Amino acid sequence: MEVRQRLSACALLLLCMTLSTNGGNILVWYTEASHWINMKPVLDTLVDRGHQVTVLVPSVSKYMKTNETSRFRYEPFNVSFTMEDMDGFLKEFFKFTMYDMHQMNYLQLYSKFMDIIKNSLKFSLMHLDGMVKSDIMKKLKEGKYDLLLADPNYPGSDLTAEILGIPLVFSLRFSLAHNSERHCGQLPTPPSYVPAAMSELTDKMNFLERLGNFLFYAVQDIMLDRIVWKELDKYYSEVKGKPTSACETMSRTDIWLMRTYWDFEYPRPLLPNFKFVGGIHCRPAKPLPENMEDFVQSSGNNGIVVFSLGSMINNITTEKANMIASSLAQIPQKVLWRYRGAKPETLGTNTKIYDWIPQNDLLGHPKTRAFITHGGTNGVYEAIYHGVPMVGIPMFGDQPENLDRIKSKGAAVTVNFNAMKSDDLRDALKAVINDKSYKENAMRLSSIHHDRPMTPLEEAVFWIEFTLRNKGAKHLRVQAHQLTWYQYHSLDVLVFLLTVVLLLIVLLVKTCTFCLRRCCGKTGKRKTE
Repeated sequence: MEVRQRLSACALLLLCMTLSTNGGNILVWYTEASHWINMKPVLDTLVDRGHQVTVLVPSVSKYMKTNETSRFRYEPFNVSFTMEDMDGFLKEFFKFTMYDMHQMNYLQLYSKFMDIIKNSLKFSLMHLDGMVKSDIMKKLKEGKYDLLLADPNYPGSDLTAEILGIPLVFSLRFSLAHNSERHCGQLPTPPSYVPAAMSELTDKMNFLERLGNFLFYAVQDIMLDRIVWKELDKYYSEVKGKPTSACETMSRTDIWLMRTYWDFEYPRPLLPNFKFVGGIHCRPAKPLPENMEDFVQSSGNNGIVVFSLGSMINNITTEKANMIASSLAQIPQKVLWRYRGAKPETLGTNTKIYDWIPQNDLLGHPKTRAFITHGGTNGVYEAIYHGVPMVGIPMFGDQPENLDRIKSKGAAVTVNFNAMKSDDLRDALKAVINDKSYKENAMRLSSIHHDRPMTPLEEAVFWIEFTLRNKGAKHLRVQAHQLTWYQYHSLDVLVFLLTVVLLLIVLLVKTCTFCLRRCCGKTGKRKTE
């Protein structure tokens, strides 16, 4: 028995040495908030599988705490903006998206949106300065990394990967109007049935909607080309010391891990290096804290409603909070509300306020009847995972589109944050709870989510390791990257064929004219004789 134990210990030691030897050295381009929530489970799994993970972290970060114990190694770098600068930008952004934009005309909206994109790009370039224009780049080159894993929400990871000479894997929900995926990744996006990101359209469009979708793509492309790509091209060219296209640099990305799936996405064309892995962070529910479980159980057969507007929205106006609390007080369910503002005067006895809630565990609880959400991708996917119908109160960004997609699939009702009255929220809750079709549709989406050969987390890790093993995945990159826009659409072929047809028609006309003249000429001569 002792010999067997020693042999087992030796075998285990050899296995650990093998994992350590074969493990990759992975560099991670950190991105804030919900983007990090999606990235972290992947990194934890990579560490479990013997890889070394190093996370690049800017000196100014709202969510990353590098002084805490972690399984990752952190590589900090300095940025030239302060936390006050970031908070000021976010405050202005939330004020615009939550309140101001609903009172603006199209011209004012366009102008303000352009300003926000310019300010966002300014922060992004300062963030990038701390990487490629500092001594840390020399340190990264000496680190001999095998792969860079990045969320392109902050631009520059593609430039960094090229400087380091390592493969790049993206993890993203989408870029604005699918601009990066379409133009840089060459992902086919026919505007006739693939709605532009944030257009709030479905794949079933009438003529006017298709026209609007086409124009939405065009306007966003012009806007991004004028502001984002123009500035990035200039920046990349400065760093490389030669004319450089940022979009072309991004196009060399080996694998695009898209954080969506067919439970949420509309059917659309794909490419071999685009993998849909929506729901990476979802997991089975864990037991609730004892005091929270007691409150949940006190709901009896009526069940509970889970309410959260996400981590970015920490407070709302007193008037709005009182209106929401009044609505919640009118339903028979118990409500667990994640809210950090002052306690509303109209708060009912059926509602409890928490600074933080274990959202996934609550959504997976058998007594949960509905989820009130702002429509962030993470929360929406947790609700899909557990089969919970939703009442959506979209705030900004991709949230209106996310909720419109779930609404089109019959698993959600949406209300307007600025326009909603007390009765609107109450009626929406009663609809999704009492109308069985919402629950049935939510369970159908959950079934689709779970019915795949491997979990989204496993698939994401597989394609990262696939890229490591093959030192890239350029063999999955389509030849479309080497074509001009007119070659891609075969316009040169069409022009050639049209020219040939026209020449044949001209030749035919000339031949017929010649023959007619000869015939008519001979006939005339005979008559004269």
